[in-house]
Amino acid sequence: MKKLILVLLFPLVSLTQENFPINGVHETDQITHAFINADIHITYNNKIENGTLLIKNDKIIKVGQQIRIPEDAKIIDLNGYTICPSFIDIFTNYGQISKTNESELGSWNPALNIEKNAIDNFKINVKQAESFINNGFGTLNTFNQDGIIRGSSSLILLSYNKPHKSILLDQAALCFSFDRGSSTTDYPKSLMGSIALLRQAYYDLNWYQNQNKIFNNSLKAFSEKIHLPKIFEVNDYQSIFRAHKIGDEFGENYIIKTSGDEYKRVHEIKQLSLELIVPINFPSLKISNDPYENNDISLASLKHADTAPFNVSILLNNDIDIAITTDGIKEFENFLKNIQTIISTGVTKNQILKTLTYNPANFLNIYNQVGSIEKGKKANFLIFSGDLFEHDFCIHQNWINGKKFDVSNMNTNNLVGEYTFYVNDQELNKVELYIENQKIKIRNDSLVKDQIKKIEITDQKINFHKKGHFFSGIFSDSLMQGEFYDSLGNWGIWKMLKLKSSNLQSEKQVTNNKKHSKIIYPNMAYGLSKTPPQKSILFQNATVWTNESSGIIDSCDVAIEKGKIIAVGKNLSTRIFQSPKKVEIIDASNKHITSGIIDEHSHIAISRGVNEGTQSVTAEVRIGDAINANDINIYRQLAGGVTIAQLLHGSANPIGGQSAIIKLRWGKIAEDLKYENAKPFIKFALGENVKQSNWGSRYRTRFPQTRMGVEQIIEDAFIRAKEYNKNQKEYNKNKRIPKPRKDLELDALVEILNNTRFITCHSYIQSEILMLMELANKFDFKINTFTHILEGYKIADELKDHGASASTFSDWWAYKYEVND
Repeated sequence: MKKLILVLLFPLVSLTQENFPINGVHETDQITHAFINADIHITYNNKIENGTLLIKNDKIIKVGQQIRIPEDAKIIDLNGYTICPSFIDIFTNYGQISKTNESELGSWNPALNIEKNAIDNFKINVKQAESFINNGFGTLNTFNQDGIIRGSSSLILLSYNKPHKSILLDQAALCFSFDRGSSTTDYPKSLMGSIALLRQAYYDLNWYQNQNKIFNNSLKAFSEKIHLPKIFEVNDYQSIFRAHKIGDEFGENYIIKTSGDEYKRVHEIKQLSLELIVPINFPSLKISNDPYENNDISLASLKHADTAPFNVSILLNNDIDIAITTDGIKEFENFLKNIQTIISTGVTKNQILKTLTYNPANFLNIYNQVGSIEKGKKANFLIFSGDLFEHDFCIHQNWINGKKFDVSNMNTNNLVGEYTFYVNDQELNKVELYIENQKIKIRNDSLVKDQIKKIEITDQKINFHKKGHFFSGIFSDSLMQGEFYDSLGNWGIWKMLKLKSSNLQSEKQVTNNKKHSKIIYPNMAYGLSKTPPQKSILFQNATVWTNESSGIIDSCDVAIEKGKIIAVGKNLSTRIFQSPKKVEIIDASNKHITSGIIDEHSHIAISRGVNEGTQSVTAEVRIGDAINANDINIYRQLAGGVTIAQLLHGSANPIGGQSAIIKLRWGKIAEDLKYENAKPFIKFALGENVKQSNWGSRYRTRFPQTRMGVEQIIEDAFIRAKEYNKNQKEYNKNKRIPKPRKDLELDALVEILNNTRFITCHSYIQSEILMLMELANKFDFKINTFTHILEGYKIADELKDHGASASTFSDWWAYKYEVND
């Protein structure tokens, strides 16, 4: 029997071992706490009344009604108080020490901090922790918010014991963004470059996991962390779609930390079935006394300031799972105020509690430990008075990991009521004490001008002042009394006798009657309330410019149906339509109909950088990843007759990025702008731009710096592409040889070699145009289009022989030396 006892006791003893040396007398906390007569939110949607909560050490032992209380328990009567789970914020940088040193064993690009672990840079910050604790938080997910891949986060319990005792989970999530952060490497400097770098990192991971000859610390860390939940921060709703597209490509389900403008495209976001971390730092407009300055405030800014507080409500009404974060709130006192603003938009208190407890815990797979008050979970809970999240909501204690943190005096709740105020035994006036936004406040009779201010409660003591008079005293349930002195040093006595105990301010409940302005698409000037319908239309009696052998036809009809031209000719009948009765007839007499204008060379509608000019060859970047569907230029160019545009990378480097061809569908999201039948193109460039002639003295280091170098950099790129293509083909024939690393840059160049991707090239000088055609002939491909081509008239025969097309300026001449001719 003795052996059996030893076997049973050993694991229990080992679990209580302290792995840090004890300096002094060993302290233990084996007290069982019994919280009785409390209303308890066990979960966000399950509340019991007059319940009991038992905890021991850091764990919840039991919760419910009619629970037997152990004899050794310390009993705390919470009659008149409520318990709910402590809140969880899964997007913070709490306790993170800023470190900018770049490890020599890290990624080749410091924007990829995959090997970084938040736990290695964590230090308890008591002041920061107190702000979270006083607002109801018990658990935080923290990480260094720097870079495109930011390394792993850690889940921290705010009990601020020694750091090693504060860790709930050392690696909780792998964190991402499109922001290069503090990286000292030039690349990437554009949004499309960030996306390309991230995609390449995923492909590198796949390659690394299938080889064993090369060591890479960053990819090793990526491989070890790839199983973690993944949090992706974006800076606007359009980047939600960008992040989701990357997730689709690599089989990831990102938790998206948003910017608060998701309401603008909530229906499309709903279709993605995402989990969102949503900030509640609502924008405020600075309205000037100068009406001319106010003219600079855009309609988009006005509409966002109006609708941002409804963002949470709109998301929840569309059954989108969200967790609320404090990120972006500058003053913590605004947190609960903003929560109340959200409730006023129609969100229920249970829904808010879910976004602060169940959802964040569920997102990071820790709901088995925190997020509700259930047996076996961490003893993380709030004791509060008033109505949850209402104006009288007041947190008194925040228990974290079984440790009590006093937030506001427990007696505060007993002081609420209406009093008669006496000074030196003379009745002065009636006053009200009430709780609003976690603070006890005092309001004088409206006839008294000198308001009582700054009331402070400590234990059984109360202090306040009233215009040159300073009051101090003690209180009981129905009486406050003490002494005061004035600015001249005169002393006196005072007292307050309670008349009634109701929280007079509790009548100021959050009302759900606010409305926001109508959301349009995009939610800015000239946005549409709905997408224009695709109609069957017969245009009659127009002058039609066919651009075909028929030339210009007078008094001609044009029939369109389902987005297509179905007939052009005179005296067309509605019988040619599938539904003749639904045809709209438009008299186009004295009007012209032409093809929509196609802009072969455009730089509109590109977010955060037209150029990725940091490297000489950036064939891996894609304009299609950075389309800005909200660019007002789409609307303006539609007004000018443009219907299709090729969005080109800029001319900063010899081989730029892949272009995107879009239809100008104003009011659609970026993916819906793309022209599905477009063949893929890429931008090349020659001349002064790519050799950095006019960039200034800071930019004299990147190769090439001469026109000769431009030729060599392009030739070298295609030599590498041919070798890469050869290796790929050899692997496809013989799977036993090592699989080549997928290279997004070379993939694009191989497509050129295979005549499946086409070049449009920025050009001016005849010598360089001839050079690139010769180089193309050498590698057996053609230059599809030379743009600008201002000296093209000198070599027209050579261009024709090569099969190149020309796209030139409509204006804008002689703005730099090589354009003078």
